[in-house]
Amino acid sequence: MENSYSLSHKPPTILLLLSTNLMVMMINIPMITSTRPVGEHDTNTQFVKTSCGATSYPDLCFTTLSCHASQIKRSPKLLATAALSETLKTVRSASTAMSKLSKAKTRHGLTPRDAEALSDCVEELRDSVEELQRSIEEMGVGFRKKENNGTSEFGLRMSDIETWVSAALTDEDTCVDGFSEKFMNGSSGSAIKSNVRGHIMNVAHMTRNALALVNHYALLHS
Repeated sequence: MENSYSLSHKPPTILLLLSTNLMVMMINIPMITSTRPVGEHDTNTQFVKTSCGATSYPDLCFTTLSCHASQIKRSPKLLATAALSETLKTVRSASTAMSKLSKAKTRHGLTPRDAEALSDCVEELRDSVEELQRSIEEMGVGFRKKENNGTSEFGLRMSDIETWVSAALTDEDTCVDGFSEKFMNGSSGSAIKSNVRGHIMNVAHMTRNALALVNHYALLHS
């Protein structure tokens, strides 16, 4: 029919323009998706990863704190506080487990020396819990820039926090030393003692990471 006008009858110039436009559109699609802005979640997670890179155990640090990235955002204070809170939860859990094991020590083939080390460890972890609690409470207090005598309240409070976290780490290291390998090899209950040592070392590593993040926060505002 005279009025029908299919695409095949269009002038070659029009077909060329249509083909060219289609190719441009196809080329631009991946370019648009590849240049999308980085999301806030990605930025927050990267902040946690970068900060953890300065700790003694960066992989453990990132695994522990990355799930809190949206709350931490890019705040060194919130990062340090989250590290302390996660460490406190882990220490509490370890303390409870050690306490139960201590009460049932005769059923695990522990020697009198092992039983004494376990009891000491329970006390040391309780002290660690208290010291970490005080640190977290102090981190939550608002800091005045200067006291009336001109000294920095922030500096004084951060010094207290660093002292408490360091004390918690010392308690945990003492507990680890009580279950050192030289006392475990070939002795009765060595599997139990090895398990205890592994848990306490994990706690100590978390505390060391938390202390590094606290120190970093203090340096930023010193």
